[in-house]
Amino acid sequence: MGSTYAVAAAAVAFVGSHFLLSHPLRGRLVRVIGEAGFLGFYSLVAALTLGWMVMAYGKAPLSAPLWPVGNALWAVVTVFMLIASILLMGSLIRNPAFPTGGRPGSFPEAARGVYAVTRHPMMWSFALWGVCHVAVFPVAKSIIVGAAIVVLALVGAALQDRKKERIQPDLWPAWESKTSYLPFAAIVAGRARLGGFGLHALLGGLVVWLVATWAHTPVTGRAAGIWHWL
Repeated sequence: MGSTYAVAAAAVAFVGSHFLLSHPLRGRLVRVIGEAGFLGFYSLVAALTLGWMVMAYGKAPLSAPLWPVGNALWAVVTVFMLIASILLMGSLIRNPAFPTGGRPGSFPEAARGVYAVTRHPMMWSFALWGVCHVAVFPVAKSIIVGAAIVVLALVGAALQDRKKERIQPDLWPAWESKTSYLPFAAIVAGRARLGGFGLHALLGGLVVWLVATWAHTPVTGRAAGIWHWL
């Protein structure tokens, strides 16, 4: 029998190892084992800690929900998960935040589509995932995992800005001036315009949203998304 404490320990290991390896320890490890060796080690640690968190989550008991979950909350979460899916799929194309292997990054001339919403669309999609899952499954182990994902995504995005400012001083600050960390802040400030979403974001996001929410039933035994009502 597992425990909620095991979930918390695994979540701390998962998030903490990401931060340590991505920032204070990265340079030292790259010098010792090389870029390829570091990426392999990073991937191994990430896989092991994620696997630990998943197993601990599965073994942990269910606690009492902290609040009631009705159809109104389900409807709100369903819409936000569609938004998260669009952000995720849109972030896979022409994302300046992706590693370039030391080559100069590719930056769009203007922030359009998901990048007009936020310069960290992938990170915000993960954060929305965490918030939404806590909202409709407010038990202790779900709150721990959801909070871990939110912290990893949003703190990680802020730390990524600092790192990019340091290693791309001629490029990243200019991209920051066209975009925003907080969703829609650049649009409100007039630095970006809403629009320009490609089919990979809109159609791809819709497909991912439908498939992922449908898969909830066979994988977890709980219906999600529009399948909650069908």
